[in-house]
Amino acid sequence: MAETLRIATWHAPLSRKGPGLLLRDILKGTDEISEVIQVLQTVNPDVILLTKFDYDLDGVAARALSKAIWSQISVDIFAPRPNGGRPSGVDLDNNGRSYEPRDAQGYGTFNGQRGLLVLSKIPIDTNLSRDWSHLLWAGMPNSRMLAADPGREVQRLSSSAHLAVPLATVPPLWILGFAATPPVFDGPEDRNGRRNADEITFWQQMLDGKHGPVPAPPFILAGLANLDPDRGEGLTESIRSLLNDPRLQDPLPKGPFGTATVDWEEPTPGRLRVSYVLPSENLDVSGSAVHWADLGGTHKLVWVDLTWPPK
Repeated sequence: MAETLRIATWHAPLSRKGPGLLLRDILKGTDEISEVIQVLQTVNPDVILLTKFDYDLDGVAARALSKAIWSQISVDIFAPRPNGGRPSGVDLDNNGRSYEPRDAQGYGTFNGQRGLLVLSKIPIDTNLSRDWSHLLWAGMPNSRMLAADPGREVQRLSSSAHLAVPLATVPPLWILGFAATPPVFDGPEDRNGRRNADEITFWQQMLDGKHGPVPAPPFILAGLANLDPDRGEGLTESIRSLLNDPRLQDPLPKGPFGTATVDWEEPTPGRLRVSYVLPSENLDVSGSAVHWADLGGTHKLVWVDLTWPPK
């Protein structure tokens, strides 16, 4: 019998300035955490990819959040160590110091900041999961990294992570997740803009088989691209190419402001579409939306409903 699976992503405000502080706030039930929980209980996804969650070695914060949202339901957790705050050992911003937040593999004030977290009511087959977060930016085919960019020998492509997580469905449904760096906060060299574009372009290369075996459809590509196809800064051709890839479909989830998923101040940068849930072309999408609420920060949750199993 067919059922509906709801897959979502959200760049929720679940990162803090130091290790352990997120767990403290979850246990205290601060107003911000309570708002996040309210949104997740309202939307009630079967799988959620959170793209701004502070990693801890034993997953204590992830389990605490999961229990606070769905206390009576068994939820699988997948949260590998991200590149956020991971020291590169190189002065990446050329200011004469090598161990500051901008010198990390991904911007961060501590190792593990702003990682990815998958919470799933469907069991996750962690033994088959894949993680490309170690891939060097310069080692990516047709990399936009320049010879003059610092850290060519050590700089990783992923500012947070690039993951493939299989759910124990029949057939397996893969969650392909990432969170790309913002294409701003740099100078005329456009280092962040180029890196952002390559973090997005990676997925088409992966589907082309350039980064090892390709997960078989069905799959969902979800996360924070930090790039709007039509507005704002950045190399928009990268996200437009991804959205037009025939192996994916774009359900165009909408809220009260169209496809916008973030409520930045008008007129610049304004409301933009930066978070995405893109099912593989063989999946049957029965619904989608941007959950626009005055809760849980400037970024909004995006969800897509699938008829399961696929035909």
